[in-house]
Amino acid sequence: MIPTILPSYARAPLSFAKGEGSWLIEDDGRRFLDLGAGIAVNSLGHAHPKLVAVVHEQATKLWHTSNLYNIPSQQALADKLVEHTFADTVFFANSGTEAVECMIKMARKYQSHIGQPERTKIITFDDSFHGRTIGALSAARNTAMTDGFGPMLEGFAKVPRDDLAAVEAQIDGQTAAILVEPVQGEGGINVADDPFLKGLRALCEHNGLLLLMDEVQCGNGRTGRLYAHEWSGVTPDIMATAKGLGGGFPIGACLATERAASGMGPGSHGSTFGGNPLACAVACAVIDTITAPGFLDEVNRKAGLFRQKLEGLVASHPDVFTTVRGQGLMLGLVCKVPVMDLVNAGYDAQVLSVPAANNVLRLIPPLTISEDEIAQGVARLDKAANAAALQPPSSAKEQP
Repeated sequence: MIPTILPSYARAPLSFAKGEGSWLIEDDGRRFLDLGAGIAVNSLGHAHPKLVAVVHEQATKLWHTSNLYNIPSQQALADKLVEHTFADTVFFANSGTEAVECMIKMARKYQSHIGQPERTKIITFDDSFHGRTIGALSAARNTAMTDGFGPMLEGFAKVPRDDLAAVEAQIDGQTAAILVEPVQGEGGINVADDPFLKGLRALCEHNGLLLLMDEVQCGNGRTGRLYAHEWSGVTPDIMATAKGLGGGFPIGACLATERAASGMGPGSHGSTFGGNPLACAVACAVIDTITAPGFLDEVNRKAGLFRQKLEGLVASHPDVFTTVRGQGLMLGLVCKVPVMDLVNAGYDAQVLSVPAANNVLRLIPPLTISEDEIAQGVARLDKAANAAALQPPSSAKEQP
C-alpha cells in the first residue's frame, strides 16, 4: 500500500524536533551538527533571533494578499536586491525552479520582443541542475531525473562544462541565451573559472545572446560574496536565486537588467504566492544581515579555516577522499568510497552532510557557523570517514 506521503524521497531515519543555530535536535534529544543547512537554505542557521522576531511581527499583521495589490515588503526586498546587485528589476516566486522558469521565459520573450522570435534555444552544461519542473529538467537533461517523464521540452542544447569551443559551435541563428551555474551544487561542487565565465560573456555580447546565471544554491552569501558571479567580475543579464534568500522560508527571485526584462509587461508572468508579505519580510532581514559590514568577511575567514581543516582530513584519509573543492562555505569532498556510506556514517557521528553527483560529499553549513563548530564538524567527519573506510563496497545505499 502506498504511504500517505508520496514515496519520492529516500529519507534518513531521523525526525528533528528543534533547531538552534548550526544544530538540529532529534526527538530523543541527540544533537546533530548541521553541515547541510537544509541544502544551503538555512543561511543564518536555525531559529535565528532576528528572523524569529520578523516572522512573529509580520505573522501577527498580514501573511498574504496576492499580487493583485501592492506589497510594501516586496517593494522593500526588490529595492534591496537592486541596490546590491547588477539588476534593475526583480520577479518573486516560491522556489528556485520557479525562478529558473521565469528566467527562461524572460530570455525567450526578450528575443521575441526585439523582433527575433526564432531565437528560442538555450545552451546549458553537463552536470547542471536547474530544478524539478519539466522546463528546468529539460534544460539540464539529466537522465537520472528525466527517466519516465518524457518527452522533454525542446529548445535546449547541452555541452561539456568549461568548453568554450563547444559553446561557440552550438551558437546559431536560433540561439537565445546561455545558462550557467557559477558553482554547480547538485553536479558535485564544480566551480566555473573566471576565464570561462568571461568567455561566455564575450560570446553573448558578440552574438546578441543573454547570459543567464542560476544562483539558486550558490547565491546569497554562500561563496563569500552576495552572489558567486561577483568573484569573476562577470555580470549576467538575468539571474535566478532562492534557497538561502529566505533563510528557511520559501522564496525565489528572478533578477534582471532593464534590457533583458523589456518584453515582460502585465500578464506576461505571475505567481499566486510569490513575493507575499511574510516571505518578503523574512528575506529582507536575511539580505540586511548578509550585506551588513563585516558579515561576508567573516564568511570568507571561516571558509578558509574550514577548507584548511578539510585538506587535513583528506590527507589523513587517502583511502576515503581524493580532494576538496568549492568556494566559500560551499565545499565538496571528492570521495573514493561510495558517498552514501559517508552520509550514513555521519548519522552515527551526529553530523549531517549532503550527497552530490560524481561521488561528492557536499558541506554547505549555515553562514553563521562558528570556529568551534567547524572544528567539531571536521572531528565528526573524521569519525565518519573511519567508519566508512571499514564498510564493504556493497554497503552503499542508493543516493536520494
